[in-house]
Amino acid sequence: MGGKKRAMTFLDATRGRQIREIFKNRVAIISGGLGDIGQAIAKEFARHGAAISIGDVHSATDARPLMKRFGNAKVLYQQVDVADANAVAGWVNQTEKELGVPDLIIPNAATLKVAGFSRIKPDEWSRSLRVNLDGAFHLAQAATQRLLYHRLPGRVVFLGSWAAHAVHQNIVAYCVAKAGIRMLCKCMAMELAAHHILVNEVAPGYVDGGMSKRFWQKKPAVQERARRRVPVQKLIDAREVALQVIHLCHPDNQHMTGSTLLMDGGLSLRS
Repeated sequence: MGGKKRAMTFLDATRGRQIREIFKNRVAIISGGLGDIGQAIAKEFARHGAAISIGDVHSATDARPLMKRFGNAKVLYQQVDVADANAVAGWVNQTEKELGVPDLIIPNAATLKVAGFSRIKPDEWSRSLRVNLDGAFHLAQAATQRLLYHRLPGRVVFLGSWAAHAVHQNIVAYCVAKAGIRMLCKCMAMELAAHHILVNEVAPGYVDGGMSKRFWQKKPAVQERARRRVPVQKLIDAREVALQVIHLCHPDNQHMTGSTLLMDGGLSLRS
């Protein structure tokens, strides 16, 4: 009795049963949308009222089980290799035709080659950069060009990594690509700010999902060592990453651009 009520934060609100449709009449486009993080992001946008366009290298048949989980939400799936600029442009155009101009742009597609500098092969290096860096560029450029054409505001959120600034000797191509994404984010943010297109990066640490999860399932002892290395002693859930993407795209976020939202549990403090 008489105690002060705690103010509800944005993340509190997203966990509630009644979700305000903050992205109603908005269109989110997400590459790598069949992966754990991509799925989590797509679901959060759908929960908040957005139409969803998902792209991935897998067939429409492989995507069908995920599509059924969206209920009445407007969802488009297209098989696309983000390393192919023409294919990405076609996906963006198809999205605009069927759902509307995508104004929530999430370059998320990634691949991981475990190899150090001395052992990685030239074709492995090239493929890693083409998917992780070029693919992010292709989607960001193609989608923001449509925003500029229609004179619309928007949000771009790159899925980066703490590996962009912390040396990982066994995934050198991945580190280099993520470092490139960080600078691409800053350059885009500067150029597009006057057009009310905000560009940011979410940089997770150890995520218990996607490529890391598949690796750890084979080597649980390595997963436990990774968890213990994190100062907060926890791994990141894919939905936690999705909530930070939602935060950066929230209409109330009017000034954060060219920034990296680092969510590594304190790993960078040790490196």
